[in-house]
Amino acid sequence: MVRQVERSELAACASCTCFNLRKVTRAVTQLYDNMMRPSGLRPTQFSLLVAARLVGPVSMTRLAELTVMDRTTLTRNLELLQKQGLIEVTAGEDRRTRIVTITAQGNAALARALPLWKKAQSHVVETLSEARWRAILLGLSEMVALAQQN
Repeated sequence: MVRQVERSELAACASCTCFNLRKVTRAVTQLYDNMMRPSGLRPTQFSLLVAARLVGPVSMTRLAELTVMDRTTLTRNLELLQKQGLIEVTAGEDRRTRIVTITAQGNAALARALPLWKKAQSHVVETLSEARWRAILLGLSEMVALAQQN
């Protein structure tokens, strides 16, 4: 027989790290979505374009590692960017390897979106304070490292 879960046990779930991080992520994504909407890029698309630009032509495996994204999710996100002509995905030296490269059109989209991203970023940092933002960023980096230990 399955025991009945106590309300107090369930109430403890309100402090669940995963739930609260996902809630924050959804809220922050909505904020950036709203502020970046005129650019035509979503925050996830913007982040992938930035990563592709910063590391140059990059394998999908490495891009997945850098963005802490599983390959299936990354592939889905890249397909849309590829259809829009913002990135190119080509075969690497080893036919199993796929290389992601930002296109001229992708660079132009980044240039249009960057001022809107800066506005969203400034809003967050100024609202929280620089010191508090840096502490949060450090904590988030520690959470990523902790999660990747398993």
